[in-house]
Amino acid sequence: MNFGRGGPSVVVLNVGGTRYSFSREVLKDFPLRRLSRLHGCLSEQDVLEVCDDYDRERNEYFFDRHSEAFGFIMLYVRYGHLRFVPHMCELSFYNEMIYWGLEASHLDYCCQRRLDDRMSDTYTSYSAEDLQAAEPAAGAAWGSGSTTASSSRGGGAEAGEGAEQGSGRAAPPPGAEKKWLERMRRTFEEPTSSLAAQILATVSILFVIVSMVVLCASTMPEWRAAENRSMEEQSRYTADSLREPSGIIEAVCIGWFTAECIVRFIVSKDKCEFVKRPLNIIDLLAITPYYISVLMTVFTGENSQLQRAGVTLRVLRMMRIFWVIKLARHFIGLQTLGLTLKRCYREMVMLLVFVCVAMAIFSALAQLLEHGLHLGKPNEGYASIPAACWWVIISMTTVGYGDVCPVTVPGRILGGICVVSGIVLLALPITFIYHSFVQCYHELKFRSARYSRSLSAEFLN
Repeated sequence: MNFGRGGPSVVVLNVGGTRYSFSREVLKDFPLRRLSRLHGCLSEQDVLEVCDDYDRERNEYFFDRHSEAFGFIMLYVRYGHLRFVPHMCELSFYNEMIYWGLEASHLDYCCQRRLDDRMSDTYTSYSAEDLQAAEPAAGAAWGSGSTTASSSRGGGAEAGEGAEQGSGRAAPPPGAEKKWLERMRRTFEEPTSSLAAQILATVSILFVIVSMVVLCASTMPEWRAAENRSMEEQSRYTADSLREPSGIIEAVCIGWFTAECIVRFIVSKDKCEFVKRPLNIIDLLAITPYYISVLMTVFTGENSQLQRAGVTLRVLRMMRIFWVIKLARHFIGLQTLGLTLKRCYREMVMLLVFVCVAMAIFSALAQLLEHGLHLGKPNEGYASIPAACWWVIISMTTVGYGDVCPVTVPGRILGGICVVSGIVLLALPITFIYHSFVQCYHELKFRSARYSRSLSAEFLN
């Protein structure tokens, strides 16, 4: 259809049952790219590539699209403001925008933020592993449907062939031998994916709690006195200490964590990606010190070399505190905190820069007013700028230990300004971090809910 000189003067658009009339000159430079393409169509085939149907007699073009959404888009063409349709999904309206040739940048700023949040919620809730796991199931369903269709077309004359196809379907699919690996991986990685995963997560949490209780109790004087250690610097990983209750409990906990880490490494899809994950690195940092301490005890023996290594051994022992972070595998709150810090590292760096700049300014002024100008008795707490930095940081964070405080009038005025500035500077990036935290929490909660539904189905079965 040619919109040349002999073409019709009025064009009728039927979008979802709602009609719009335009002159052909208006369509030539229409803001919507799809409609402006109608002006250059030379044949009916070209027209049908742009719209869904065409009526030559009435010169009417049919578009099977959302009529209300197109009405809002036409308001944008007329007034220059594009906003979402009330009670309509943002992603659905965005698809309508793309169809008509608009982009997200055409939306008003408030609606752009809504669209960004909705897209982030949708496309980050499903991880790459979830999509990869869904592909084999979809392929199996497609293969089953194809086989069924071919057997139904065969009729009675091909009953033998249909039987052979039926026997072929009874055979296990090519990826059946890997299903148990996927099931094991989900059992260890996703605590809410199955009933067995919840039981395993509960046992792991109990081991973490017991290990932390033993670690805290071992630092108490009463505990050390009960063990009757000959030397305070001596390692607890000797043959005698391993026979003590605390040594046995610690060895059992380490054995459980080691076995769990090894199994998770074996069933993981990508070994390199497994090693790079932060939680797996923390697991390694929590387990390694025990074996290093045992090796140091074996190689040094009970002599002077062990005494020199005593400090190192105690530091390695305290690294067991990283086991607390293992709880992040089982609690959404800790996962949300880690994901928020990962996404808001720019805001965290910005906050750190704010604090450092303010610390440099106020510490220099405080040292000058309290010690440098000799306005009164020199305040030794501000003898140097690094010493004054301690006062600045506890003042900006409104902690105020009181161990260092200004005594001169200018110094107290500076202290008040420092406190108020600290409140303002610390509050500026908090809004961004808060919104990111809420978004991360909803994402992880949504993902956990999907696994909980599969858990309920498994429990009912």
